[in-house]
Amino acid sequence: MIRNDALPGKFTLYLRRFLYFLKNEKFLKKLNYDWHKTSSRFEIINKIILEKKFTSYLEIGCQNDVNFSKINIKNKIGVDPQTGGTHRMTSDEFFKQNNSSFDFIFIDGLHVYEQVLRDIENSIKFINNNGVILVHDCLPSKIWHQTIPQTHSSWNGDVWKAIVKCRTMSKIDTYTIIADQGLGLILNRNNREILELKNTNFKNLNFKDYYNNHKKFMRLINESEIFEILKK
Repeated sequence: MIRNDALPGKFTLYLRRFLYFLKNEKFLKKLNYDWHKTSSRFEIINKIILEKKFTSYLEIGCQNDVNFSKINIKNKIGVDPQTGGTHRMTSDEFFKQNNSSFDFIFIDGLHVYEQVLRDIENSIKFINNNGVILVHDCLPSKIWHQTIPQTHSSWNGDVWKAIVKCRTMSKIDTYTIIADQGLGLILNRNNREILELKNTNFKNLNFKDYYNNHKKFMRLINESEIFEILKK
């Protein structure tokens, strides 16, 4: 599955927010990220492609080609059941029939933990040895940006929980770049800093957990550190 491009109306969003507040976590502290001061996802992707001399690219979730159209690379595939890209299907359907490997895979599909994790796990199967997986929307600033279902026009979903899960996995090395809503950087190599958690029910982590531990959970890095990490 890939995210639905249709944004719920304001009334629906406010009603969902009200019901969520009644029934779920009540935590209103927020993180102060200013995404206007960071590079965009396509700028970072293109820099990595150029530096690494990559030639093949896969994008999951193209949403009117907002990002896909700006990627400069020889061979690129975009998967979305609704708009943009080159393949009109879900990511699950694509991976079932795919036989190609890629240098770079960008995941920006349905922003729900289970689907993001499945997209990551499928991407690991088809990423080249020195390839890069990048995941969008990993750093929500406040609780309403990450609720399921969506309760705010600016929505990251609970993508961050999939990154926390990846941080505990031994066969991939995961970081989060502080840029463009948070970019999860996943490398196909042994984990250099495994996250150890007592609570391994990642779906049930709450925003307070994330707020209090997000530097540790997400393994934050600045844009300036990307290429040094890629060389390690």
